[in-house]
Amino acid sequence: MRQSDAHERFRALHEAPRGFVMPNAWDGASAVLLKQAGFPALGTSSLAIAFALGRLDGVAAVSREMACANGTLLAAVSGLPVNGDLEDGFGPDPRHCVETVEAAIAAGLAGLGIEDTTADPARPIHDFDHAVARVRAAARAAKGRILLTGRTDNFLHGRPDLDDTIRRLVAFADAGADVLYAPALPDLDAIRAVVRAVAPKPVNVLIGPASGPMPLATLLELGVKRVSLGGALYRRAMAGLADAAKAMAAGDLAAAVAPALPGKTIAALLAPGGARA
Repeated sequence: MRQSDAHERFRALHEAPRGFVMPNAWDGASAVLLKQAGFPALGTSSLAIAFALGRLDGVAAVSREMACANGTLLAAVSGLPVNGDLEDGFGPDPRHCVETVEAAIAAGLAGLGIEDTTADPARPIHDFDHAVARVRAAARAAKGRILLTGRTDNFLHGRPDLDDTIRRLVAFADAGADVLYAPALPDLDAIRAVVRAVAPKPVNVLIGPASGPMPLATLLELGVKRVSLGGALYRRAMAGLADAAKAMAAGDLAAAVAPALPGKTIAALLAPGGARA
């Protein structure tokens, strides 16, 4: 699928009356299995990419090229629009965000996110004006070419300030971001407040509020347009591996390998035309 077509399909999902789930894949097999389940788009996961490489997430340990290449792979094997979790745009300056937008388009991605994070644990969030300037530069480069999500990570980095979070999201929307996103909002009231503040632009929510997962219907009733999973599916897969390892260590080989998805099932999806049919 051409990048421009992927972008249009992805944009149409955000313009449809009902919201949708965008699960985050990490490799070819996970992408085709999620495609088979009927999801209309996929996201990458910076956590999954980093952990699979034996690196930490959120500390600039994965390059722009690696992150974009992962998105290219997911799009190629699934035939679905893919949104790139491209963290802080791979650099502090607005020009780095522009370079990331251009790289995402070249990689065939349908969308990307730019966070206000710094990759510096001592000062994890960019100052307000600089954060907005970065999104504005990315939006100018992205306009009409790729869907841009403006994201603030206040609540992930020890800054549980809902007023500042909303202020940032509104400013990102005014700067040209197509979708707004603040992971780990504390409760449904906070999600509702964000949706109202940036309306009519769509809002992405990570699974649900920090207080715990909610039924999809509950989130959609609040006006949420897109629900992503971040690294949750990868972590669930790793939990299965950890359980299998414990069973093996205890000598129970049968429990370690059952239930298991047959290799031929995945192979059929990865075969030419398998997941793209």
